Amino acid sequence: MPPRLIIANGAEEPIALQSLHVSGEISSGMAQTTVQMVFFNPNRRLLEGQLQFPLLDGQQIVGFSLDIEGRQRPAVPVEKAKGRQIFEAIERRRVDPGLLEATQGNNFKLRIYPIPAGGTRTVEIRYVESLARQGKNWQYRLPLAYGDRMRDFDLTLNVHGAMAAPQASGSLGAIGLVRTGEQYQMHVNKSGFAASGMLNLLIPASEKPQTYTQVRDDGTWFVTEIPVAETRTARSLPKVIGLLWDSSGSGAARDHDAEFTILDRYFKAAGNAEVRLTRLRDRPEPEQSLHIVNGNWSALRQILQNTAYDGASALSDWKPEADVGEYLLVSDGLSNYGNAAFPKLAAGQRLYALNSALAADASLLSAWAENTGGRLIQVSAQTTAAATQALLSDATHVEALTAAGASDLQIESHDAKNGILRIAGRLRNPEAQLTLTTRQNGRLLTTTIPLSATAPAHPLAAYLWAGYRLRELEGNRDVHRAEIRRIGQQFGLATRETSLIVLERLDDYVRYDVAPPQEYQAAFNQLKKLRDGDLRQTRSRHMENVLQQFQRKIAWWEKDFSKDDMPKPKKATPDALSGAGRVRSIIPPAAMTAPELASPAPVSAVAAPVIAPPAAAEPPPAPAPVTSLQRFSEGAANYSAKSVASSDAAPAMPEISVALQKWSANAPYIDRLKAASADTVYAIYLDEKPSYANSSAFFLDAADVLLEKGQRDLALRVLSNLAEMDLENRAVLRILGYRLLQAGAPQLAIPVFEKVRQLAEEEPQSFRDLGLAYAANQQYQQAIDQLYEVVQRPWDARFPEIETIALAELNQIVATAGVALDTSRMDPRFLKNMPLDLRVVMTWDADNSDMDLWVTDPNGEKCFYGYPLTHQGGRMSRDFTQGYGPEEFSLRKAKPGKYKIEANYFGNSQQLIAGDTTLQVKLTTAFGTPQQKEQMVTLRLKDRQDTVFVGEFDVAP
Repeated sequence: MPPRLIIANGAEEPIALQSLHVSGEISSGMAQTTVQMVFFNPNRRLLEGQLQFPLLDGQQIVGFSLDIEGRQRPAVPVEKAKGRQIFEAIERRRVDPGLLEATQGNNFKLRIYPIPAGGTRTVEIRYVESLARQGKNWQYRLPLAYGDRMRDFDLTLNVHGAMAAPQASGSLGAIGLVRTGEQYQMHVNKSGFAASGMLNLLIPASEKPQTYTQVRDDGTWFVTEIPVAETRTARSLPKVIGLLWDSSGSGAARDHDAEFTILDRYFKAAGNAEVRLTRLRDRPEPEQSLHIVNGNWSALRQILQNTAYDGASALSDWKPEADVGEYLLVSDGLSNYGNAAFPKLAAGQRLYALNSALAADASLLSAWAENTGGRLIQVSAQTTAAATQALLSDATHVEALTAAGASDLQIESHDAKNGILRIAGRLRNPEAQLTLTTRQNGRLLTTTIPLSATAPAHPLAAYLWAGYRLRELEGNRDVHRAEIRRIGQQFGLATRETSLIVLERLDDYVRYDVAPPQEYQAAFNQLKKLRDGDLRQTRSRHMENVLQQFQRKIAWWEKDFSKDDMPKPKKATPDALSGAGRVRSIIPPAAMTAPELASPAPVSAVAAPVIAPPAAAEPPPAPAPVTSLQRFSEGAANYSAKSVASSDAAPAMPEISVALQKWSANAPYIDRLKAASADTVYAIYLDEKPSYANSSAFFLDAADVLLEKGQRDLALRVLSNLAEMDLENRAVLRILGYRLLQAGAPQLAIPVFEKVRQLAEEEPQSFRDLGLAYAANQQYQQAIDQLYEVVQRPWDARFPEIETIALAELNQIVATAGVALDTSRMDPRFLKNMPLDLRVVMTWDADNSDMDLWVTDPNGEKCFYGYPLTHQGGRMSRDFTQGYGPEEFSLRKAKPGKYKIEANYFGNSQQLIAGDTTLQVKLTTAFGTPQQKEQMVTLRLKDRQDTVFVGEFDVAP
């Protein structure tokens, strides 16, 4: 699977990989590879570059550097969420950061900024691995699938201490290695080269145990390689076999022919058996039972060959059956949906995991399998014989491992891999001893292996220990998040809890409390002493500011606004709205009689002339009928309640109808989908899918049509593909969560928003979205706890007054839940429900983007960021100019007539080339009362100054 540059949607050109230099140092069964990539930006503006790429099983990134001021500056480890927060904060200031993250499994995302217009940036990545054995050789594999032709390709491999000349094969053709002194060397240089395929290097290996050591500040680490006899014992296969077939969207990338070859040999060995097939997607499909007779599994094979790979991967969402002898899980391990724990198998039930995908979570699959006594089996067209043998027989197995004079023992695998066992640990004494008990051919054998601090030095011993330990922790990763984070920071590794970051300025290392590279440490310490201040009162000052904002909103809510017609406006100067200088807060004198009722102007506000209220707009087009797609399902959308707190009780609400302009995409596939019948529309979707596999809009549109045609389960499956598209992209995951809520599936949205919160704890929307999802699922206590986090935490200035919006929602839930909720930890000054006749809230998915909510009332007044308070009391929240929202329109008492809602795309300052921006608009009547009703719509805007009609309220006289 080649790396994917995921920028440059639309008309602009993608970032190009201009040159690739690869160097490798191989000694004994360990290797370190350095990949230097030069990226070229052919566009006319500077951009952020993003690259997603997988590593092979067992490869571990240990270094990353970015060119700054003509030199490669090394990265340092940082907590994962903090690293992303720092990167994006610095990027907004147009300063150089670089970030390398592990996404899922052995997949990584590289982000660099800026790549100047017409310029280049250079990145280096180092990774290490312990080599697999193939016969009596070490096998070194180098993926070369980097895509388009590049200007310069250079490869140098140095092999140290080989017993004989290594043999090379693969996509580069037959290339010999030249002996120079004690090493063999390969060198390849090409111009206009389109890298593809794989380079394989076979290196003759020693047949004796070998130990290597590495001395670090944290101790002396060792790794021992122990060759064992290639003795295998055939397994007795069970008569009832559970086959778990990963049928998710990512499953299409597996090598199914190689998988079928392995299964053919497996079922022939089984002879006669019952196979219980369960397809795993966003949810498990009903189990199918098939019988294998004399190894004939043709019916099962036909079923598997007809698989339509679609949906997300909920690999833990299945239930073991007591009479199943063993399970085969055929998957890439990229479990990205739901929050179920992996099932616990009964004693004696083994799980064997088969993976044929390059982009995979091999560590997770291995941990799941080895915890049951099974194993992970890597499958490819070149290794079917070895994979078959690994599946059908038992190899030498480590039953017990102890040490005298050594600690922190970690084993690569309890089963010998092609005749090799590897054990790593830390020496406590200069001389130590390992005691190893193995099972071979049903017999136990005890072996002792001496260890010495004087063993040959090797720079990778500690890194291999860290990799083995991380692999073991994967089986229960949620429990071990803190240890995974500590290992990543200790060894400078990119893990699921740590990232590697490069900063340009020393004061940024100080500002964000990130230890810099060693050469800058002294200057960092000195500057940190000067910068350290007393920040203990930050939260208290924040809470006082929030209280002032909330009190201003209370004053607005308690004020009686006139419902008469507008007075004739005074002459005014036109409002000059431009991208360069935007007026932020303009208070119309007809509406505002007391300055304390207005939201204070932001720091960036500028003086502006008073403007006249906007002229009445043309009547909007008649909205389309509201469909079930545009509502939450019963019980999920409308918070049921028995009473509202009497002190805040509102009078009887007017009769208000809500109509939404159904969003209709203009895309080539829409007409086909709409014209299809309910029983054929999914087949049409599958036919179109390969052409739009990287388009979130396609999955959203297809899900809309499926919902309209009554295919709800299939619609939810189609929506779930967003979890597979771009691993750990919080913008895409937010869209998925919103649409699951809109489709009436809050129980599915909750784990999506939980993942977003884990990815982006620095953004208040992460807590607000999760809180509202909990509320939609009637988990009211969890809902208000999350919303109060929005209130308590100090946020970046680009999220102005989001706390008052969260407080409105928190108080609405407390007032209407119908059950007693615990608010004891909340400041009572924030507990006041403020019911409203009308409320509109808009959010969007694009960071650094400016969307505006417009509401035009029966007086013809348009309430928006530049006109935040209307004559009759319509109130618009503060303007979000750098992404996400929410922007909120509130009206306590609505004047009869029509209220038009529009959304406007003002502009963006994104450094990625952006596609469409997805907006979510929620219209609510009788907010904060038992009669509350909500409708939601999702729409997309593409171009600046694009404006769309969303819907309208019709308030009866």
